[in-house]
Amino acid sequence: MDFLKRLFGGGGQNLRDGLYFYIQPRGCDEVVRVRINMMNDPSLDESGGYFVHKTVMGVKCFQRAELTLTFDRNRKLINKEVSGGVLVDESDYDAWVAAQNPEAGAPL
Repeated sequence: MDFLKRLFGGGGQNLRDGLYFYIQPRGCDEVVRVRINMMNDPSLDESGGYFVHKTVMGVKCFQRAELTLTFDRNRKLINKEVSGGVLVDESDYDAWVAAQNPEAGAPL
């Protein structure tokens, strides 16, 4: 049974799971959620580690931000940088989403 869990991703976090980052581009109130697919997005660098570079742009604000992630040989995150914006928390993203549709959370 453990074999099936590992094969199909059950039981804990593994490389098939995505990593999520939340970026607020400079000059925007929008917060963009970025998913990194750990099986497809990382590219091998010259040191044997991995990196990911994503250009981030929202749907309401068209300012761009650049997300650069660095991973070691085991795909463990060792560095994250954002230019043209700031890295924010998931709670900031949730608040921004809630503010877009304030009636959705209102009781009936």
